[in-house]
Amino acid sequence: MSEIAPWATSAALLVYTRAGLESDAAAELTDSATRAGVYGYCRAQRDGGLVEFHSHDGSPVVPLLRSLPFTELVFVRQWLAGHGWLSALPEQDRLSPLLQGLPAGEVYTDVRLEYPDTNDGKSLSRFCRGFGRAVEQALQQSGALDAQARQRLHLLFTDSATVFPGTSPVDNSSPWPLGIPRLRMPAEAPSRSTLKLEEALLTLLHPAERESLLRPGGTAVDLGAAPGGWTWQLVRRGLHVTAVDNGPMDAALLDSGLVDHRREDGFRFRPRRPVDWLVCDMVERPSRILPLVTGWLVDGACRQAVFNLKLPMKQRYATVRDGLEQLRDALQRSGRAMDVRCKQLYHDREEVTVCVTPAT
Repeated sequence: MSEIAPWATSAALLVYTRAGLESDAAAELTDSATRAGVYGYCRAQRDGGLVEFHSHDGSPVVPLLRSLPFTELVFVRQWLAGHGWLSALPEQDRLSPLLQGLPAGEVYTDVRLEYPDTNDGKSLSRFCRGFGRAVEQALQQSGALDAQARQRLHLLFTDSATVFPGTSPVDNSSPWPLGIPRLRMPAEAPSRSTLKLEEALLTLLHPAERESLLRPGGTAVDLGAAPGGWTWQLVRRGLHVTAVDNGPMDAALLDSGLVDHRREDGFRFRPRRPVDWLVCDMVERPSRILPLVTGWLVDGACRQAVFNLKLPMKQRYATVRDGLEQLRDALQRSGRAMDVRCKQLYHDREEVTVCVTPAT
């Protein structure tokens, strides 16, 4: 049997991110950890979809999983803490050395075998499904699985012989495998952009908020609506939508009786009376979108908002951080108590999605 390389001596925090955004996730993670009093550095491979954070002095990084609210991290899809990588798992028996490498006496609510969200990573999906059944059975037999446990076990494979075992707190991490909600493209929706708003409402709103803030009979404005992917998500929930765009809208949406198509400039349009929701997915620079949406919120033209910010080629994290700070400052000065949440979603591309709701 081949020898298994020992775990790295320094504990590490491993985060999943979109391939190509590793530097942004690293900057955000380092910045957030510093504010929490943990000083460290990141390692990442370009387009690898993973970032490792290590403390400078080798102090534990597990406390970060409790002190940092996961929902406040923009470029992080999932995170877990572990002691490092296990490599050279022998093909004839990967399970035994893997189980031996796990800390003794730990109990997990479940186990997930995962891989980076890259083309190479996705090729491991079949292996992870098959090997995962053996791992789960072994953990059940040893008493290491308990549905009431507060932590989840992740086994992140970069190939069938290399794995990072780690844990995440169930109440402060993504509930979805790989940190990605699996959504199906609705056949009736007029464009794939509909998945961006569906994921945003699922990710950035709590279940009780979705119930109370997206009631049938509500009102919304969709800026840059054509052909209607975001409007479709609102109409299917029974909202009346004013769709603002000089381009054509989907005919079936217009036939629903819940859509008023206004061929106007989205930067100039304002409703006659306040609406419940403003949504916006216009392809414009953040320097134009942020003042636009901020004006709607500060003036009370809308009660809530969901909008996308297209990211620049460089300084993406800094652009998002500074833009959100400006938005929060403007809302505070106006006296509006609002929660501002932001995430780089799976169905986003070079953009992030922002959701603003009344503070609870």
